[in-house]
Amino acid sequence: MSRPRGAEPTMPVAAVARRLGVAPSTLRTWDRRYGLGPSRHTGGKHRRYCASDIGRLELMQRALLRGASTAEAARYALQQMPKSDGAAPETPAQPLPPPAEHLTAAQNGAAARRLRSAAVALDGRAVQQTLDDAIGGAGAIDAWDGVIAPVLEACGAGWPGAPAGVEVHALLTECVLAAIVRATPVLDHPRNQRPVLLSRVPGEQDPLPLHVLAAGLAVRRIGSQLFGLPLPGPALSAAVRRSSPAAVVLWSERAGNADPALFPEVSRGGLRSRLFAVGAGWRSPMLPERVELLSGLRTAADRIEYVLVGN
Repeated sequence: MSRPRGAEPTMPVAAVARRLGVAPSTLRTWDRRYGLGPSRHTGGKHRRYCASDIGRLELMQRALLRGASTAEAARYALQQMPKSDGAAPETPAQPLPPPAEHLTAAQNGAAARRLRSAAVALDGRAVQQTLDDAIGGAGAIDAWDGVIAPVLEACGAGWPGAPAGVEVHALLTECVLAAIVRATPVLDHPRNQRPVLLSRVPGEQDPLPLHVLAAGLAVRRIGSQLFGLPLPGPALSAAVRRSSPAAVVLWSERAGNADPALFPEVSRGGLRSRLFAVGAGWRSPMLPERVELLSGLRTAADRIEYVLVGN
């Protein structure tokens, strides 16, 4: 049966569960115990959630991530968005596009050429200035995607007609790390009460992408706990238990390092943290049901902000 003209789109239980990072059975329990289920049923036994239903569940999940009990979180969601009012959720069903100003391809190319020239000349001051200009103009994530990462990749591969030895890559890497740290504000009052735990999986060598993500979250006033060294599974699990993060992000750039067994290990003991896999090494079919795959640093920052605090 086709959807009536003007009717709002809906989502089935499985799709909503994937969106929230919970099991479908959890949604059914929340519906049965707290009345946080679909506002309407379609024919037969099909249960479909509309935008306001999903909005209530997202409010409930944010309360859970801040430390509320399940009953308290359900009451909060229903108080903020009563079912009877029929109002659309204040927070849209999809994350809003980021307001950051993007550099043009020409600007990125010019900045990348300046960065390359300064690095080849081993001019640390010029490298730092170029990095500060790029990050100050576009933010850490856009500067990374458009300028820094391409230059680092080209440096690692070797530049035709220009010396790009180990010393060039070493200088560039140190300068990038310093610039990203400078661009990461220290938050006195983050918007999230519990931190986002950021860690590389064992075997991942490059610390820079997670520093970039931490910087991108910090400018949104999302606090994080970054582990600069990749933690083995037991140490990572201990860190999660001790810090009780609102979200856990595991970064893997190489498929050979992406171990999906890390997620069940860190989520033992009824952990309420949201779980995210970020980096090119992860593939969706390999991940446990509760884990959400995010395609890149920009997507990760947008989604984590939305899940934890909304707009």
